[in-house]
Amino acid sequence: MSQLSSALRLTLIYLLLAGAWIFLGAALTHALPLGGLTSEKVYLLRHVAFALLSALALYALLRAHERQQQRYRRELHRHDERLRQAAVVFEATQEGVLVSDAQMRIIHVNPAFTRITGYREDEVLGQTPRVLKSGRHDQAFYQAMWQSIAKTRSWSGEIWNRRKNGEIYPQWQNLRAIQDESGRTTHYVAVFSDISAIKHSQSELDYLAHHDLLTDLPNRLRFVDRVEHALEYSRLHQSGGAVMILDLDHFKYINESYGHNSGDQLLKAIGQRLRAHLREGITLARLGGDEFAVLYEDCQSPTQAAALARNLLEALQAPIEIDNRPLVVSGSIGISLYPRDAQSVEQLLRNADSALFKAKSEGRQTFVFYHQELTALSRQRIELTIALRQALDRGQLRLYFQPIVDLHNGRQVGAEALLRWQHPERGLVPPGEFIPLAEETGQIAQLDIWALEQACRQLAAWPHLEFLAVNISSRLFGRSELDSQVAEILARTGAEPRRLELEITESAVMDDPDAALELMRRLRQLGVRLAIDDFGTGYSSLARLKEMPVQKLKIDQSFVQGLADDGPDLAIVNSVITLGHSLGLKVLAEGIEQPEQAERLCQLGCDFGQGYLFGRPQPASPEQLTQGAT
Repeated sequence: MSQLSSALRLTLIYLLLAGAWIFLGAALTHALPLGGLTSEKVYLLRHVAFALLSALALYALLRAHERQQQRYRRELHRHDERLRQAAVVFEATQEGVLVSDAQMRIIHVNPAFTRITGYREDEVLGQTPRVLKSGRHDQAFYQAMWQSIAKTRSWSGEIWNRRKNGEIYPQWQNLRAIQDESGRTTHYVAVFSDISAIKHSQSELDYLAHHDLLTDLPNRLRFVDRVEHALEYSRLHQSGGAVMILDLDHFKYINESYGHNSGDQLLKAIGQRLRAHLREGITLARLGGDEFAVLYEDCQSPTQAAALARNLLEALQAPIEIDNRPLVVSGSIGISLYPRDAQSVEQLLRNADSALFKAKSEGRQTFVFYHQELTALSRQRIELTIALRQALDRGQLRLYFQPIVDLHNGRQVGAEALLRWQHPERGLVPPGEFIPLAEETGQIAQLDIWALEQACRQLAAWPHLEFLAVNISSRLFGRSELDSQVAEILARTGAEPRRLELEITESAVMDDPDAALELMRRLRQLGVRLAIDDFGTGYSSLARLKEMPVQKLKIDQSFVQGLADDGPDLAIVNSVITLGHSLGLKVLAEGIEQPEQAERLCQLGCDFGQGYLFGRPQPASPEQLTQGAT
């Protein structure tokens, strides 16, 4: 088109010049004095001149055209050279390149695209870039991307895509829209780099910045960050926790005696040992030197913090072999509770450090709370916990039995087995003191199994009782294998299943109603009785209750104590009795101490009663058991 325009332009110029000569030449011939020249000679001279001038004009025009063509060829050559260079770059670049048409159909990719994504060119041609989509980004991400392209014709940013093998990886991508002279988008070009290695390096740098190189534990920076998050969580959820600082006693003597290399090995081994004694969710960090820190986020009481501190100190007592030498170290721990003691990281750490100083001043190898009264109380509870662990092995546990009577005739029909602890120094430890402790430490399930087996043995020796009731804790009831354990005990003791009654608390049932219902059905298949203990305190639904294969409801003693006032307690007790009978269940009221209470319960239709009015819990003696139950 450009060459045609040039030829037409030259032709027009020539016609203009020729026309101008014809008219000007004739005018000049008449105007100039020609002397004696004839008209033929004048005509000839005029045509010769026209030929000369035409030749000069054509030469000038052709020369100009030739120079223009040379410039065009040079420009075309440079353009071809740039295209060849671009093609080399396109093929050799380490960045992946994807070219699509205006409808987002892929029309070209480079070798780097194949290397990065795993897709060959023939596998993606005609496809859309959605074939690479990872699914990691939401719709808002892509909307923002296309809004940027519509506004600026480009977008740059980090995006996660999927390789052919399914691996999701990060890219840094530059996406540009290509438009023609009219502004219409004709193509899209995406240039991207695989930044997996960069991400990995960033992760490594972040790990190194927040972890101790020697022990591979979180360092002070990471520990402070986690404590800040824990305090924020505590404020939002009204919960608490503990921060402990553990310092090794006389560690400098090890460095001085065996060298810093042995000291480093010892610190590394201690970090591994302490970490092995911590459950998931508890953070252990090395603050520096021979100082470690612990963040116990879901610590519900000082007793739990004290128990953990004692376990850590006990873990340090075993020798650690370094360079074929057994080394023994001890430690001291300072404990600060939040939000009780402090609500900032700095104050919390200062409090724990103050408590640590106090522990060292008290002779080391111990733990101390920031508040001294917690230290004494916690140590006492820990001593009791240790003694309780030994009570079963040392034969200090006892079963006491309390009569259960028929309220309508006063006849004893059964008894409830109650666990007691005969401590060699403290005497009979109250159940309200050691039962909650056993529940906190997880020992209650083991105690329940022992009590269940002893009760079954006693049941076999008491044929006059219709049934013997045994409490099952929520922790033991939460075990799906409870039915098989009960079956084994019944087989070992020879007790009749129909005379064994298992009392399950209402709250234990409501922890997981579906699992509880299935377990109760399996227990009923063994032939044992089931009773819901402390009914009215666990918020169970009537829909669940009617499905439960139980035979008895036990009214909690807190409702029985207020019967004489004709208040809400009387209404609740009456409702429970009515509800139980409507479901075909027997009802038992516990905590009966006054004759008026027994009489009122009998008037309400309650079936059975239990309490000090009929007899206190006594050791296994038929005479003592039946005393007062007439």
